[in-house]
Amino acid sequence: MKFETLMLRGLFIACMAVCGLIFGAMLTTTPASVQLTASSSVGAILLAAPSSCALPPDGVVCPQPRG
Repeated sequence: MKFETLMLRGLFIACMAVCGLIFGAMLTTTPASVQLTASSSVGAILLAAPSSCALPPDGVVCPQPRG
């Protein structure tokens, strides 16, 4: 009983540590959109923009079989 309790407590502490590290990384990461606006360069924003639209002009996406 003592060994199982020790293992469960260790697993709980390890999981809490991993969750804390992930949460800390989420709070300290700066999104790319904020980095682009902070540079205040229109050229950098235009280079990051996609060159073509993901949808066709009519807005209808038809699945095509792959052959």
